[in-house]
Amino acid sequence: MLKEQMVVKNATGLHARPVTTLVKLAGRYKSTIELVYNDKVVKLKSMMGLLGAGVKGGSTVEIICDGEDEKAAMDEIRELFATGFGE
Repeated sequence: MLKEQMVVKNATGLHARPVTTLVKLAGRYKSTIELVYNDKVVKLKSMMGLLGAGVKGGSTVEIICDGEDEKAAMDEIRELFATGFGE
């Protein structure tokens, strides 16, 4: 299991476009991938769950990856957060 804190760099937070990107990315991996924000645990494969979490720009979230391809998943997710989802 891997856990890592990440900062949402884009000013608008996790709205529809970055959430869609995250859900598509998570769907390519077998690992269980979760996002923790304000004590809410949301599966990264859940579009509605992520949108409902209300993650704002500048917030810190925790990403948890658990499974056979957890390292590859975490590496790709880290890159998305680092680049602000291309926004």
